[in-house]
Amino acid sequence: MVHESVPSMAPPRGLPIARVRDIFNPDDVEQRLKRLKAQGHEREQATLCQTYERMLERGPQRFAVKPSGVPDMAPLYEQLPNFRAVLDDVKRHVALAQAGSDSLEVTPILLLGPPGVGKTHFAQQLAELLATTMTLVPMSSMTAGWLLSGSSSQWKGAKPGKVFEALVEGDFANPVIVVDEIDKASDHAQYDPLGALYGLLEPQTAQRFVDEFAEVPIDASQVIWITTANDERAIPEPILNRMNVFEIAPPTRDEARTIARLLYARLRAAHDWGRLFEEELSDEVLDQLAQLAPREMRRALMTAFGNARLDERDHLLPRDLPASSAAKSRIGFLN
Repeated sequence: MVHESVPSMAPPRGLPIARVRDIFNPDDVEQRLKRLKAQGHEREQATLCQTYERMLERGPQRFAVKPSGVPDMAPLYEQLPNFRAVLDDVKRHVALAQAGSDSLEVTPILLLGPPGVGKTHFAQQLAELLATTMTLVPMSSMTAGWLLSGSSSQWKGAKPGKVFEALVEGDFANPVIVVDEIDKASDHAQYDPLGALYGLLEPQTAQRFVDEFAEVPIDASQVIWITTANDERAIPEPILNRMNVFEIAPPTRDEARTIARLLYARLRAAHDWGRLFEEELSDEVLDQLAQLAPREMRRALMTAFGNARLDERDHLLPRDLPASSAAKSRIGFLN
């Protein structure tokens, strides 16, 4: 159920409109909790009882936000130049949502590309753009299928999955959930770790998603899904068919220089010590940074800032950057 909480005066263009949406039925939770207590299972099912009590304490209502207009995405196009096609797709969805009373609906996204091109950073920036939160689900470290959908309360150490946690413990009905390295999910013979996604990626079935631990239907239909992968061949076809697939190429050399320049400016602005450094990087430093994967640039810059301060300089030199980073992180460029 959706409840309006929109002020009578329309907010400035691009700022989020917040509605309140029920993500579960409290009666379902109360009945489950009463049943456990009536059966005398409070001790052996203490974690489950606490989960139900927590749900009732927090209540079922969560914010469902969407931009009131198409926000200014120019900074994102500049920061993420190799994500233009994805940003165009997001802009289309936002334009449709703000044109009426419908909730923001974004077709699940698969970002396909080599490590280090900024796929996870894109997801973080999208969550900020849409004024919601982001949850990361790293499939490469997965040892069991319960990471997404929870594990049965009958098992020792059982707990809810990441989808349940993001919705029940979070403040939003439409968080961004990133399934990172989906192509590296373990292929368990007894349990398909991606099994929950078949229903979660379909809005109609996601409306009554049941976590295996809590066993109470919750509405996950508003979740904004982003998956990342290096190789689409390892992803089941039915899951691929539920997503818009975008191949993310490494940035060109000029794009990489732009990314490095913007990152340098953001780091200066974010720290008080940034005022001690010049506003712009030299071409030599930019050229060396441009050889790094975007995710390596920040670490390299922080090292360089520290080295420059040790020398009591107000500018960075190529020798301030870690010598091994370029060799280890070089990802190549498009012409």
